[in-house]
Amino acid sequence: MPERLRQEAEQLDATDPLASFRDAFVLPEGVVAYLDGNSLGRPLARTRDRIGSFVADEWGERLIRAWDEKWMDQPLVLGDQLGRVVLGAAAGQTTVADSTTVLLYKLLRAAVDASPERTEIVADTENFPTDRFLVESVAAERDLTVRWISPDPAAGVTVDQVREAVSARTAVVLLSHVAYKSAYVADLPAITAAAHEVGALVLWDLCHSAGAVELALDADDVDLAVGCSYKYLNGGPGAPAFAYVAERLQERLAQPITGWMGHAEPFAMGGDYEPAKGMRRFISGTPPILGMLPLADMLDLVEEAGMPAVRAKSVLLTAYAIRVSEELLAPLGVTVASPADPDRRGSHVLLEHDAMREVVAGLWQRGVIPDFRPPRGLRAGLSPLSTSFTEVLVALGHVHDLLTETSESGTSDERKQNP
Repeated sequence: MPERLRQEAEQLDATDPLASFRDAFVLPEGVVAYLDGNSLGRPLARTRDRIGSFVADEWGERLIRAWDEKWMDQPLVLGDQLGRVVLGAAAGQTTVADSTTVLLYKLLRAAVDASPERTEIVADTENFPTDRFLVESVAAERDLTVRWISPDPAAGVTVDQVREAVSARTAVVLLSHVAYKSAYVADLPAITAAAHEVGALVLWDLCHSAGAVELALDADDVDLAVGCSYKYLNGGPGAPAFAYVAERLQERLAQPITGWMGHAEPFAMGGDYEPAKGMRRFISGTPPILGMLPLADMLDLVEEAGMPAVRAKSVLLTAYAIRVSEELLAPLGVTVASPADPDRRGSHVLLEHDAMREVVAGLWQRGVIPDFRPPRGLRAGLSPLSTSFTEVLVALGHVHDLLTETSESGTSDERKQNP
């Protein structure tokens, strides 16, 4: 390991204004380096302790009374905090409920139903599978056509591509703000404006940006957005997702899963469905109160740190990972498949090599945890509040060692076959 890289990592950690926040997380000794915060964030130590007290006190003592005292409003209270701290959204436009898949379906279906004269959905072929599958399902349900954008996987969907795809026939455009493979950051304000020029709505998937990239949904005139809370918001496995609906659209949209919790009077227990006012109408079933606890803790931490500082560290972490990769791994054939421009790069870095599937498996055995993305990508997710620069260097050093071993093993085998 070059001493210069080690010293740089140590200096970056020493001058990191967010370094102390790392101590707030559960950091097991068996994990040497965790670079998968963009798939599942580390738990907070506070959450580990809080769940026990919740069971004993808020649930155990208050029992069903807690619904009237607090729980009934929790999806909207937490949604407002999420909007204020992370999304750049005023109160009354965000709710926490359901999974990402369910919320994407709700808002996508509501968007197309709001413009029955429009016959097309615009989406891209590089989006996460769930997004693409839902587009196809909703199109089939409503007898719509899908216009697919096929972007450069490393560059992502551009404004020009959206302009070429949308028309007076477009009901809604569904795109991810940060590409799940390359980490390319789409030009959210410009793309939203381009869709609005033809009268279409835009539904943004924020799963890989919420909590790592600054957002300004209100200022950017965003219509609809959905995101998960188990990545950079550290909500835990299966944590509830969130939905944002601009206030100007809430009365216009009819959500398709009309459960009792979205009713104007949920305890009336009779009569026809009448949607509640505001964001409550986008809730369907009983809110996952237990699942909201880790998210609430993480939002408090993000609010303390401030999203500008979180984003600044994200940029530094990914830039450092790229520098280390170019020095240590490029000579071994590794290429960086994420944007070089920090303004167009989210909080993960995609490293490509033909041996990455085997390398990632080997890393897990060593307690170094990134993830693998077919066909040849190692995805290093760098969660700003829980990842250190030294951790990044250690992880990529192990990648170097495994690739070197793989190369030497291949050379040895070749010599045996061709003495």
